[in-house]
Amino acid sequence: MDTILSTMFYFWLSLFVVLFLVQRGLWIFSDVAKGTVSFMLEKALGPGADLVEGRPGSGARSWIMQGALWLIFASMFTFTSMWLTHDPDALHSLASWGYSANADELASAGVYATLYGSVSMFIIGCSFHIIPKLAGTELVSETNANLMSFIWTVSVLIILIGSQNNNILGLDIIPLGVMLNTVVLLAVIMNQLLTVSNKTRNIAMPGWLILIALLSSPILSIVSIISGALDDNVGQWLTYHIFGGTFFFAGVAGIALYSSSVTSGNPLWSKTLVGVTLIGSIFTINPFGDVTGQMVIDVFGPLAENNTVSFSNQDMLSASFLMALVSIPVLAFASNMLVTMRGSDMFVDAPDSSGNAELNLGSWLIIPIALGSLFVQTDTVSGTYELVGISNSLSVMAGWLVLVPLSLGAALSLYPELVGRHLFSQSRARWAFWMMTGGAIFGLSITMIADFMDMALAESLVEDPSSLSEELRKVGSVMFYGVVIGSIFHSLNMVTGMFRGEIISQKSITSSSISVETYSLVSPTTVRRILASGADLDTEVIPTGENDEKGSATKI
Repeated sequence: MDTILSTMFYFWLSLFVVLFLVQRGLWIFSDVAKGTVSFMLEKALGPGADLVEGRPGSGARSWIMQGALWLIFASMFTFTSMWLTHDPDALHSLASWGYSANADELASAGVYATLYGSVSMFIIGCSFHIIPKLAGTELVSETNANLMSFIWTVSVLIILIGSQNNNILGLDIIPLGVMLNTVVLLAVIMNQLLTVSNKTRNIAMPGWLILIALLSSPILSIVSIISGALDDNVGQWLTYHIFGGTFFFAGVAGIALYSSSVTSGNPLWSKTLVGVTLIGSIFTINPFGDVTGQMVIDVFGPLAENNTVSFSNQDMLSASFLMALVSIPVLAFASNMLVTMRGSDMFVDAPDSSGNAELNLGSWLIIPIALGSLFVQTDTVSGTYELVGISNSLSVMAGWLVLVPLSLGAALSLYPELVGRHLFSQSRARWAFWMMTGGAIFGLSITMIADFMDMALAESLVEDPSSLSEELRKVGSVMFYGVVIGSIFHSLNMVTGMFRGEIISQKSITSSSISVETYSLVSPTTVRRILASGADLDTEVIPTGENDEKGSATKI
């Protein structure tokens, strides 16, 4: 059996065993084990637990606010790396401080800050609110959730330092940061699993997407090490993309689907499509991201003999087929999101709701970016390497036009309920959205055009670089600066809203309508259509009468 199928099989088997145990109520956890884990999550922290508050919702709040602050650094690193591609000496004055800025290193820092600093913290922060809500219980340890957010931030800082200088005093910095990151994630998982074990009702599908995202990381790490997938570059490439499909895609899809129901007030359009998204995130290979799996190579690089990813015929066929299948869960997710937010109206309900615009943007753009990433990854897997020149721009697009909008939109949708206040300024939120959206779309699109020009010149064996390509990169980087401004606006708006935002009453807090409580029957329909709308066996069907009498003019 080839590397890809064998690793995927062991991963599927391990993940389904764990999900089965979770579904059965974690019967393997005895009362003694639960008490021990609860003690380790909170009491065993000693004085550290006294540094943070344990009020309801404080854990989710802390993760989301720190994720918003990381947006600023992520956009700054990405912008600086784009600028240095056409002006390498722009930051040469920093050399007097002992730091030589490099475009590739800053690009890596931007990726780490975006994925681990912002998107991951949004996913975990939203999960601390969503899972207890869907389970009908309270989070086991708010104190641990709150404290772990600061340790996670420290781990991201260590990884960023390692992206600039990975060897300090003989120690590899990035693996050290990843180890600390893994410890925090294990604490998050145990906190969530204990919460799920206390559930009072069945968890809806978006909750299972989030649980898969959290559980996939440690399971994938163990499976990859035991199966030997990390001993070659194909296995490292596979580990990178499985992690992207389970943790990032499934996690973002789970919080986005839940938030689309919250922000619109509509039930999820189709539970079946949520199931397709869930199964598809596990059984397919996500094409988003780098063509070499650089993030895994940074951690396990010494295990590989070289940096060239060479696929066998079996690996090539397996990878191409599993990546082609990703179009199914992507289409299912996007259509479910868009129809849920639209509801029964022609336009999206409550267009001014926090996070609505970001959720719409990510839902629309995930389809073309997924298809483009599929072409690039298939080109690399087949060994053609004709489209590798645009892989970096497309990877940044996937981050700033899909993952960031969806995760940020979900965080903004849950913000009023978590904080108890509205955002400080809806006008500033709209300006931030347009700045980030315009800067990312136009800046990265213009940069991709420059990539295509460089690829055409290289194919024509032209040695001199094109001046037009360099000018386009300048324009693209300047346009992307709008993302930096938008990130600052969003972060300040969220932080200021905690203190100066309009206070909302408890009655006005919107709860999720993943399943509908009533269904208005205005015309003949089928049971299948009623169930597809989110109804269950306890939903009350209310016949609504129609009046065909001619109306009269309204007196003013």
